[in-house]
Amino acid sequence: MKRLDGKIAIVTGAAAGIGKVTAELFAEEGAKVVCCDMAMEPLEATVTGIKESGGEAIAVKCNVADDEDVQAMIKTTMYTYGAINILINNAGITRDQLTPRMSVDDWDLVMAVNLKGTFLCSKHALRKMKKGSKIVNTASISTLGNVGQANYSASKMGVIGLTRTQALEYARKKININAIAPGAIDTPMLAEVSDAAREAMLKSIPMGEYLPPIEIAKAHLFLASDDANFITGQCLFVDGGMSVGI
Repeated sequence: MKRLDGKIAIVTGAAAGIGKVTAELFAEEGAKVVCCDMAMEPLEATVTGIKESGGEAIAVKCNVADDEDVQAMIKTTMYTYGAINILINNAGITRDQLTPRMSVDDWDLVMAVNLKGTFLCSKHALRKMKKGSKIVNTASISTLGNVGQANYSASKMGVIGLTRTQALEYARKKININAIAPGAIDTPMLAEVSDAAREAMLKSIPMGEYLPPIEIAKAHLFLASDDANFITGQCLFVDGGMSVGI
């Protein structure tokens, strides 16, 4: 029996990177996956790949920072599959700059997608979730501090606080809510970083290499499965030892 047989899973930010790999892994493990993103062409490619591999998935365009979009995404999920068992709040963005140079718009946008988006998806999914459901949010190694990421770091610290509070709110209902804090992951987002910054980052990883997205997807799978039934309110650092060395 596969680990997610019969489960309905929503994965945001599923067009690329960690979200794409997580959606693919969940489908391999038996879940029916609702893949959400703003970029429809690569999102459809994710879904096509899942179907070609024998899995089941649908693509839903959704801006996680927009309440109406999120409600529509939840409605589509319920109409299509009739339940929500797993929510992976993976969608996120960066707009890096030193604090004095950071625009208010960039601060607001990062907060809206990373923190408000996590809140909105959780808020509306929880209304449909029943005992045994799982939510996994996305924090970051940047919560420990990172130059040029005041907005990103603050948004991800907010995600940790949100995770812990919601975990307490839903513990008696046996709905587990946790977070993962990825380190330096080899994704398109990392490719946007300068060569000098990438080199410095690599030196800060005790295990000596960037993590492939599948390592985060496997952590998602663990926390979304019955293996994690008594884990809630936690933030799991998956970072090759970066958080230990800081």
